[in-house]
Amino acid sequence: MTNILSLMRLHQWIKNIFLFAPLFFTFNFQSESFLDVTLGFTIFCLAASSIYILNDYKDILEDQVHPTKKNRPLASGAVSKHSAISLMVVLSFIAVYGGFVLSPSFLAIVILYMLLNIAYTFKLKHISILDISIISIGFVLRVYAGATLINNTPSMWIVLVTFVLALFLALAKRRDDCLLSLEGKKTRKNIDGYNLEMVNAAMTLMAGVTVVSYIMYTVSPEVITRLGTHNLYLTSFFVVIGILRYMQLTFVEHNSGSPTKLVLKDRFLQLVLVGWLSSFYLIAKIFN
Repeated sequence: MTNILSLMRLHQWIKNIFLFAPLFFTFNFQSESFLDVTLGFTIFCLAASSIYILNDYKDILEDQVHPTKKNRPLASGAVSKHSAISLMVVLSFIAVYGGFVLSPSFLAIVILYMLLNIAYTFKLKHISILDISIISIGFVLRVYAGATLINNTPSMWIVLVTFVLALFLALAKRRDDCLLSLEGKKTRKNIDGYNLEMVNAAMTLMAGVTVVSYIMYTVSPEVITRLGTHNLYLTSFFVVIGILRYMQLTFVEHNSGSPTKLVLKDRFLQLVLVGWLSSFYLIAKIFN
C-alpha cells in the first residue's frame, strides 16, 4: 500500500490547492461553495495521480538512471506495470465520472487537463520551453476549474500571476536537471535546450514579472472596489520575501528539484505563506 500511495504522488496534490484560489480571493466561504471546490479538489487529485502513473510508466528507463527518481515504485520494480496501469484506469474513470456528476463545465476542464498532460507525457515534455509552458497552463486550468465551481471569472492578474509563478517554479526544476547534466547525468531528452545561464536569466525575469503582476492585482481598481481597501499592496511584502527565499534555495543551496517537497519541508517558506494568507485576510476583511 505504501508503494501504491507513493506511485500516486500524494505530496503533489498540494498543487491542486490552486482550485481554492478563486474561493479565497472572492471570500466566498459559503459551505456549499466550499464543499463543491473540495469535491473538485479531490477529483483533480485523482486525475493528476492517473497522469503521474502514466508518466512514470513512460519514463521507467529514464528514471532508473536518475539519482532520486530511480527509487520511484515503477522504476525500482516495487510496483508491477500491470498494477500501475490498472490503478491508472480506475483513477481516470473515477475522476471523469466525478467531474460529470459535479459540473459539465468542470468536467470539460478536467478532460482538457488530462489530454494536455497525456500529450505532455508522450511528446510535449521533450520540447524545450513548451514543456514548462504546459506545466504552467496546468496551474491556470486549476484556477479556472475552481472558479467554475463557484460561478466566478478569475481576475486577469490572478491568471497571469499563476502562469508566471508556475513558470518560475518549473524553471527551477529545469535548473536542477541542468546541474545533473553538468555532472554527466542527463535525465531528460530536452535538457539540451537549457543551460544554467538561460535558466538563471529566465528565473530572474519570471520572479520580477510575478512580483509586478501581483502588485498590479492588489492596486487594480476592480480589487480595491470589491474588497473595499487600498492597503492590499502591503501583502506584496510576503510575496517578495517568498520569491527571494525560493531563489536562495535554488541558487545558493541548489535545492529546487521538487517545489512541492520544498514547500512541505521549508519552515521559512511555510511562515511566509502563513504571513501572506493572514495579512491578506486581515487587510481585506478586518482592517479595510
